[in-house]
Amino acid sequence: MKKFLYIFLAIFYSTNVLANQPTEWQLGFQNAASQSMREIVNFHDNLLLPIIIAISVFVLFLMIYVSIRFRASKNPIPSKTTHNVTVEILWTLIPCLILIVLAVPSFKILYKQDTIPKADVTVKAIGYQWYWGYEYPDENIIFDSYMIETKDLKENQPRLLSVDNEVVVPVNKVVKVLITANDVLHAWALPSFGVKRDAVPGRINETWFKAEKVGTYYGQCSELCGIKHAFMPITVRVVSEEDYTEWLTGAKIKFAKEIIEEDQFKKLASK
Repeated sequence: MKKFLYIFLAIFYSTNVLANQPTEWQLGFQNAASQSMREIVNFHDNLLLPIIIAISVFVLFLMIYVSIRFRASKNPIPSKTTHNVTVEILWTLIPCLILIVLAVPSFKILYKQDTIPKADVTVKAIGYQWYWGYEYPDENIIFDSYMIETKDLKENQPRLLSVDNEVVVPVNKVVKVLITANDVLHAWALPSFGVKRDAVPGRINETWFKAEKVGTYYGQCSELCGIKHAFMPITVRVVSEEDYTEWLTGAKIKFAKEIIEEDQFKKLASK
């Protein structure tokens, strides 16, 4: 009985209970943490969903009406009508008009997402089997991000979503993400920001977001990439500008690109 109650509450109150990560019995989107995601949710909830529900109800009504009105007991001699010009014109024009109504706002959202404003922070995400690598090209920072195993999780760390090294970005700043892959197709996706881009070997895709709330946001690889596809989480921690500056200071020492490359060369030379 509890499960049915949770489902009922999720249907009617989903926008209030969702967090920045998946929750049990979730049926809607995660809470929006950017303007882009708010526009996507608004388009889905206030335009797309009502139209889908109206069409479904209308088709269901027609099926019930036809089943009752034209059942064999009421129509021993069935009609031999093969077509109706008026009906055929209507069922062609009305879907076209519906698609136009849906296309205009959806194209506006897509265009806005593809138009990247001047970036305050640039992050490069590289998909590997089966983890993510990150670079901050302007800050000389590079590190890998692996999922934390269940046995190593700490309190409040969600299973299958927590990583050892998080991406850290400042709040209310435009973050441009360069996305590529080293081996097979991956996809970098963060639902709370309305971001999803394929990571293609030999090609760099671009996207962006502007996080409006401080917090930790979770995503996952969204392109089937092999046996451990489900174990490639994405964690982005949004902090204040002061905390970001402090993190940068430590990260430039801990994740300095030249030091990592120098260690790699030494390993190769020793073989």
